[in-house]
Amino acid sequence: MAHDGLRRRLEELLSLADVKIDGDRPWDLHVHDDRLYARVLAHGRLGLGESYMDGWWDCEQLDELVRRLLDAELDEQVRPRRDLLHLIRATLTSLRGPVDAFHIGRHHYDIGNDLYRSMLDERMIYSCGYWREATTLDEAQEAKLDLVCRKLGLRRGMRVLDIGCGWGGTARYAAERYGASVVGITVSGEQVKLSRELCAGLDVHIRYQDYRELDQGRDGTFDRVLSLGMFEHVGCKNYRTFMQTVRRHLKEKGLFLLHTIGGLHSASRTDPWIDRYIFPNSMLPSARQIATSVEGLFVMEDWHSFGPDYDRTLMCWHRNFEEAWPVLKDRYDERFHRMWRYYLLGFAGSFRARRNQLWQVVLSPRGVPGGYVAPR
Repeated sequence: MAHDGLRRRLEELLSLADVKIDGDRPWDLHVHDDRLYARVLAHGRLGLGESYMDGWWDCEQLDELVRRLLDAELDEQVRPRRDLLHLIRATLTSLRGPVDAFHIGRHHYDIGNDLYRSMLDERMIYSCGYWREATTLDEAQEAKLDLVCRKLGLRRGMRVLDIGCGWGGTARYAAERYGASVVGITVSGEQVKLSRELCAGLDVHIRYQDYRELDQGRDGTFDRVLSLGMFEHVGCKNYRTFMQTVRRHLKEKGLFLLHTIGGLHSASRTDPWIDRYIFPNSMLPSARQIATSVEGLFVMEDWHSFGPDYDRTLMCWHRNFEEAWPVLKDRYDERFHRMWRYYLLGFAGSFRARRNQLWQVVLSPRGVPGGYVAPR
């Protein structure tokens, strides 16, 4: 009988998002374990994600379910007490130093190059593609890389710093197509190994290094600095430090391009499920937080928003992941399968609901003489 009352309560909440329990529409939720109701009502977003990983429920179109839940703001209506503990912990860990920064590399990016090779495009770019004229994932990622290089005005012989270089795809593109000399840094040991292999023979130098370990005396300054999909790991208490570091290593007439997921509100924590299972200590910056972090350091030259493109990118990653699963399952278990599916489709739903944004921001130390013309 207790389950019946809890089910009715959850049904009432889900009805606000036009979602039914055991309904016949693709976004309806199908329950396999009645313990789900208490778990979700007690633990909110964390309980919903963990119970999916445990196989307590399924949904044919998980991305659309998440989109509907977020549109109805149901995540704001179920706020368990443990969210307060998560907020306190997130606030403290946002003060982490360089040693702690390598934890995200081990937890997320080092789990297996086979997984990322199967899921991503041919260049292994793990950030939002640019779909303005693209029809495939490979085209969208190449269009994004070319957009970045054009925004930076890259020319042969320029010295470029890539903060959070991933598997070296951006550095390789800049070196091959634009003749740039690139230094890439990452906190992932597996990314270092593979990126050095993929960039062999090019003027590309990959380092296992946190951005705070850059030294002006040793590393000098760069004509251009870029960072694609790394700022989400910096933490709000470190935004200013990050920008100061970039400023120190950028020439007076240089340009800096920041490519980051953004949030609608200034926050000091992330979703508790994402924090525990996918990106520990991650945080989405708001427009206000970014603007505050660059105040007095840079001139804002351009702010480009194309968040809906991430929905399409994530759906491509999910399709590739599922197609590769028959091979990947020999190394990863079914709980990982469900966790990764929930991650990819949940994020797609959040971008579709416009809860998450994708921004490319171009900054200069003193302003481009005569004005900056932004490519699109």
